[in-house]
Amino acid sequence: MKSISCFVLILAACGLVGVAIAQPIGDVEAGRSKSQACVACHGEVGAADNPAFPMLAGQHADYLVYALEAYRSGDRNNAIMNGQAAALSDEDIRDLAAYFSSQNAALYGLRRKSAKSD
Repeated sequence: MKSISCFVLILAACGLVGVAIAQPIGDVEAGRSKSQACVACHGEVGAADNPAFPMLAGQHADYLVYALEAYRSGDRNNAIMNGQAAALSDEDIRDLAAYFSSQNAALYGLRRKSAKSD
C-alpha cells in the first residue's frame, strides 16, 4: 500500500511539472501590440535587414526575457536598449518575448543572398 501511495504521489508531481513547463511565457498578441517601439530598429517581426540590430524573431523566449531584464537592470549596457527596457514591466517583457519568439525569420546571411538573386 505504501509503495502505491508513493507511486501516485510521484506521478502527480510529474504531472504538475509538465503543466508548469507547458505554460506560455507571455501573451503573443499583447506582445505584438507592445512591439511598436522595437520595430524601428529590429524590423516589423524582429528581423531587421541591418546586421547592426540583433535578430529577435525566432529567439528563445527565455533568452529574450533574460536580455531585456539585463538591459532594464543595467547589467547589459546599450544606451538605446537600457532606455527602452527601463520602461518595461515584467509582464511587458514576457509578452514581447512570447511575440518575438513566435516569429519566423531566415538567418541574415541567407536573406541577403536570396535578395541578391531576385
